[in-house]
Amino acid sequence: MLGSNVARAGLLLLAALCIPSATTQAAVFSPFTAMAGSWSGGGVVDLSDGTQERLRCRASYDIGGAGDQLRLNLRCASESYNFDLASDVQYRGGEIYGDWSEASRNASGTISGRAAGGHIEAAASGQSFSAGLSLTTRGNRQTVSIRPQGTNITGVSLAMDRR
Repeated sequence: MLGSNVARAGLLLLAALCIPSATTQAAVFSPFTAMAGSWSGGGVVDLSDGTQERLRCRASYDIGGAGDQLRLNLRCASESYNFDLASDVQYRGGEIYGDWSEASRNASGTISGRAAGGHIEAAASGQSFSAGLSLTTRGNRQTVSIRPQGTNITGVSLAMDRR
């Protein structure tokens, strides 16, 4: 009987080591894990006067914690426009939230939204700026759409590849 209790205890210990914990599951299901690394590409910025300018962009995504923390750095430039965006975002149970800043305009604020699979829908707001954000990651391809309100920029569309 003692032998069977030892065997049961051994099986329970083995099962506990093999079953992912809640923090491991967060990393597996976090949309951030698919974004990790460096990305580059381009797109367009749409201006309120009806013109468009081509953008070249580079992004880096550093993932922390159990895959539920994201540090983003995104730099884009066109002929007459550039932006340098940074954000620290958390993921919990389908929700994202955090802070963002844009260095060239000295702007900052908060970001919140929802994430599922490789797709994020969020709203960024600050004292003098607000925008909707849509980001989709599929393998080594990522698309980003930013829809500012109340500025001379009416939209930003990007397509980036993992480097």
